[in-house]
Amino acid sequence: MQLRRMRGQRRSIATAAMGGAIFLCMAPHALAQPFPFGSELVLDAEPMRGSKKLPVLDIGQNGAADIELWCNSVKAQLVVAANTITIITGQMSSRQCPPNYARADDELLTALNQVTNWRLEEFALVFTGGKTLRFRM
Repeated sequence: MQLRRMRGQRRSIATAAMGGAIFLCMAPHALAQPFPFGSELVLDAEPMRGSKKLPVLDIGQNGAADIELWCNSVKAQLVVAANTITIITGQMSSRQCPPNYARADDELLTALNQVTNWRLEEFALVFTGGKTLRFRM
């Protein structure tokens, strides 16, 4: 009787281990979320002093994007493969900006050009690379 119980327990443990292994192999695919093409996203940051404006990332269905920075704007192309991303930016507009806004534009554009990966967290698209950037959906 004791021997039967031990064999049954071993079988249960083996089955649970096998199920766990299958789950771990399939989990990344089951939890993978599609990139939010066709979305307008707002940088998760505080507005600059004296302004209510926040940078906006408007992503088209084909990956073409319009990026409104703190002062200027730029066109870009997003190339997405699984959880990796490359952001190729074009020429920045040449609006007259206060020096702190122009500096903030340059810093944000540099950070976007250094992005290598993306993920979705709750209601935000998170870019990682040189600096972590969060854009609210």
